[in-house]
Amino acid sequence: MDQQKIGSFLKGLRQEKKLTQDQLAEHLSVSRRTVSRWETGSNLPDLSVLVELADFYNVDLTEIFHGERRNETMDAELKDTLLQAADYTRSIKEKIIRRMHLLFIVGCISFIFYLSVLFFGPEQTSAFFDFIKGMSLGIAFGMVVVGTIMTSKYADKIVEWKVKHNILSE
Repeated sequence: MDQQKIGSFLKGLRQEKKLTQDQLAEHLSVSRRTVSRWETGSNLPDLSVLVELADFYNVDLTEIFHGERRNETMDAELKDTLLQAADYTRSIKEKIIRRMHLLFIVGCISFIFYLSVLFFGPEQTSAFFDFIKGMSLGIAFGMVVVGTIMTSKYADKIVEWKVKHNILSE
């Protein structure tokens, strides 16, 4: 926050209204010296006074904090930034949905394989056969657990952590 810029903006707003520092100070019940300090950027008004100034000058608080009037360029930049953020969020959600679909398919295939081996497999099994049967059941169970977690209230926290640690990058 640039106090000098805010001060110049407040001074310009006062001059647009054709007020002296004394007149503004009287209106706000502060001293002329206080108004002078605001306009030089030495101090900033309290929040309650900022709200009162925004109403008095018919400007937004964001305009005061930026030290300039909102213009079409600022609105266009804000809109562009918001659209980029929305696109980024949508792309992350699409990646997660694609991964969830893939995990669901792998889990279903593993479970179908387990059931087919369980019901149609040979009566005499080998250690390797039992290992494959156990792995397919483990994968299917793991996919159910992952699916449950990702559809729970903790999914957003997991996604935030992954984004923070750049795990979802391409």
